[in-house]
Amino acid sequence: MRDNVKGGALTEVTFFILLALFTPRHGYAVMQFIEKETGGRLALGAGTLYGALNTLTDKGWIAPCPGGQGRKKEYQITPAGLEAAKTELRRLQALTATAERILGGMSDD
Repeated sequence: MRDNVKGGALTEVTFFILLALFTPRHGYAVMQFIEKETGGRLALGAGTLYGALNTLTDKGWIAPCPGGQGRKKEYQITPAGLEAAKTELRRLQALTATAERILGGMSDD
């Protein structure tokens, strides 16, 4: 994953995984959340998702829920992951504000 921790820029997939895990979810539920929230624009394969979950766990941005049982391990966002998501939101808001300032007067014609 090519997330730039220093600059706050996250990949879109990482950002959506963090958003998905505001509510504890297992992997398949994360994939469904992302596909639904992006209107099908992003659809993750299992390999991509589970690799990302492992990486985010290693970074300390998500953690398995305590007391997990069975095959469906649930994850949740950690305080560090919440801070990463907030930083990304601020970055995206600044990017959007700049684009609106520059492009705001343009028509769709």
